[in-house]
Amino acid sequence: MPKQGFKLGFAFGLGWFGAGVSWVHVSIADFGGIPLIGSITLMLLLSAYLALFPALSCYLLTKYFSRKLWPLALPFIWLMVEWLRSWLLTGFPWLSLGYSQIQGPLAGWFPVIGEFGVSGLIVFICTALAISLTAKKWLSSAFVVTVFFISGLALNKYQWAKPSGETARIAMVQGNIEQALRWSPEQDQPTMDKYKNMTADHWDNDVIIWPEAAIPKLEPVAADYLSEIDNLAAHTNTGLITGIVNYNFETREAYNNLIGLGQRHTDEDNNDTPRGHYYYFHGNRFAKHHLLPIGEFIPLEDWIRGLAPIFDLPMSSFSRGDYQQANLEAKGYHFAPAICFEIAFPRQISANLYSNTDFIITVSNDAWFGGSHGPAQHLEIAQARAKEFGLPVLRATNNGITAFIDHQGQIQSRLPQFEAAVLSDVIQQVEGYTPYRLFGDWPIWSVSFMLFAIACWNKKQLRQK
Repeated sequence: MPKQGFKLGFAFGLGWFGAGVSWVHVSIADFGGIPLIGSITLMLLLSAYLALFPALSCYLLTKYFSRKLWPLALPFIWLMVEWLRSWLLTGFPWLSLGYSQIQGPLAGWFPVIGEFGVSGLIVFICTALAISLTAKKWLSSAFVVTVFFISGLALNKYQWAKPSGETARIAMVQGNIEQALRWSPEQDQPTMDKYKNMTADHWDNDVIIWPEAAIPKLEPVAADYLSEIDNLAAHTNTGLITGIVNYNFETREAYNNLIGLGQRHTDEDNNDTPRGHYYYFHGNRFAKHHLLPIGEFIPLEDWIRGLAPIFDLPMSSFSRGDYQQANLEAKGYHFAPAICFEIAFPRQISANLYSNTDFIITVSNDAWFGGSHGPAQHLEIAQARAKEFGLPVLRATNNGITAFIDHQGQIQSRLPQFEAAVLSDVIQQVEGYTPYRLFGDWPIWSVSFMLFAIACWNKKQLRQK
C-alpha cells in the first residue's frame, strides 16, 4: 500500500508539474544553449524532482493511516511537505494547488488563510469527497461541498481592507526588450534611451515604475544616466522606481536591485529648486533575497560552471539581499518590493509589510519564457498576494504581463504581451488588514494539526480494540 501510494503520488505530480512548469523548457532551449533533447531532459528532471513531494505525502498517508482517517491526516501532511518544497534548495513553491481558486468558489478564503491555507482546504475537501463517495455517503459529500463553497462565496463578498478614499496615479513602462539583446553592451544606450523616451509623456504621474533590470548598465557605470533621470523626475515632482544591477567593484558583489529616483517625500513639492535624492548606494533601494537557481546563482558553482552555456548565463552570480528590508519610497508612498519569483513567497512578502505600506510592487523579466503559460501563472500568483494581504499589487515587466491588481486580487488594467507600451492608472489606497496579514499561516497550521492529532488518536483507539 505505501509503495502504491508513492507511485500514484509521483504519477500525479509528474503530470501536474510536467504540464504546469513546461515553460522552463523555453528558457533552457532558447537561451541556455542546450539541444532540444537536453532541454526536455532537464525539464523532465525538474518535474520528477517536484513530483517527489506529492509522492512523499501519499507515501506517509498510506503507510501510517487507514483510509477512513485520510481526510483528517492528509491536510497537515500535505502542508508540511509543501512547506518543505518552498524551502528546500532555496524553494520553488510554484503551481501550488491554492492558485487554482483565484477565480474559483474558494477565493473568499484567501484573505483568511492565504493561498497556503486554501491548498490545505482543497486537499481536505477532495479527500473527504473521495472517501464519502466511495462509501456511497451522498449526503456527507453534498454537505462538505455546500459548506465550504457557500462559505467561500460569502467570504468573497466581504472586504477586509477597504478603499481609504486616497489615490495615487501610477504609470508602468513595458519596454519589450528582446532577451537576446538585454545584456549586449552595444544595446545598453539604445535600451536606456527607449525607457527615457517612453516615459517622456508620463511625468504627470505621481510614480513611474520601470521593470526588473530595465537599466542594463551596472549601477556605478550608469551614474550619469541615473543622475539625469533622477533630476528629470524631481523637476516634475515624480517618484521613479527602476530595476538595475549593482556591482560593487570593491567587494566584488553583485545585487539585483530596485532603486528609487526623483521625489522621495511629499514635502518636496514646494521646493524652489527640486533636486533628486539619488546617490550611489543610497538607502532607498531593495536587493533581491530569493535568487533563482541557475539564472541568478549557480549551486556548486566551482563544479558545474562551464559544463554547458546555461551554467554560464549573464548575471548568474548574484549576492543575496536581506530577508527583511525597508520599503521603497516614492513621492511619499511606501512600496513593499518583490523581484521576479519572490512574489511566490508570501511569508517573505509578509515580513516586508509595515503599517505604512501602501502597495506591493513586483517587477520581472519574463522574456525568458516567450509565449508560454509561465507569465500568466506569474500574474495569478501576484493576484493571490493582493487578495491575501488586501493590498494593491503593481506588476511591471519587460514584455508582459504588466498589470495593476486591486486589493481584492482583480486585474484593474493590463498591457498586452510583447508590446512596448506604458500603462497608467489611478490606484486606490486601502485601510484595514486581512486576517491572513495579521495571523499568517498560524490558523491553518493549528486547524490542520488538530485534525492530524484527532487522526492519530483514532488510530491509537482502533489499535486497542
